[in-house]
Amino acid sequence: MVRAGSFLKLCALLVAFLFAVFLAFQLLEINTEFSLGGMFLKYKSENEHPTRLGQYKCGLTKPCPAAHFYFKMTSGAASVVGPRMCLEDKFLMSGVKNNVGRGINIALANGKTGDVIKTDYFDMWAGDVVPFIKFLKEIEEGTIVMMASFDDPSTKLTDEARQLIGDLGSSAITNLGFRDNWIFVGGKGIKTKSPFEQHIKNSADTNKFEGWPEVLEMEGCIPQRQE
Repeated sequence: MVRAGSFLKLCALLVAFLFAVFLAFQLLEINTEFSLGGMFLKYKSENEHPTRLGQYKCGLTKPCPAAHFYFKMTSGAASVVGPRMCLEDKFLMSGVKNNVGRGINIALANGKTGDVIKTDYFDMWAGDVVPFIKFLKEIEEGTIVMMASFDDPSTKLTDEARQLIGDLGSSAITNLGFRDNWIFVGGKGIKTKSPFEQHIKNSADTNKFEGWPEVLEMEGCIPQRQE
């Protein structure tokens, strides 16, 4: 009986471990065609070689035209895994870099060179929107702006903050709600709405994770500023 009890406990622990591994894979949105060894190397050398899982910069499978920057980004996964942003084969923000946080994560890059200018995140659940508004107002003309949600991006947003983000080219910011997932690439001085934006509502009927929608991923080619 003792041995049988120990065996059952071992089985239960094994099942719990396998479930935890499965959940981790789901949260990280890991493509199952890659080996565990490749996964380890990817995270270990993220800053040096962040794109070895794809043929082109940032892991894109198709080339960008001349005078365009490669980018790839993901939103946060529930309240567990932070967003990731890659531009021109360099990770600007990620959990590995330890520079992401709850709320709206934002990276600024030079529109002519693609060089990173600044990264930051602003807690839109328990934080203060005033520093975020100040940050948005100080963005210089011609700057590439990348934003990604993590956990809750909207509770503390004001009409002024939403307008400033709309001025950067966002169409979805007016409808961004509690625990929605959202990723966006725009620019200061943009004349039209950006084509680089995804938004999914937090809905109990469609959420992939309990209380949060599925992870969003987006990639593409940003035109280089020529002026």
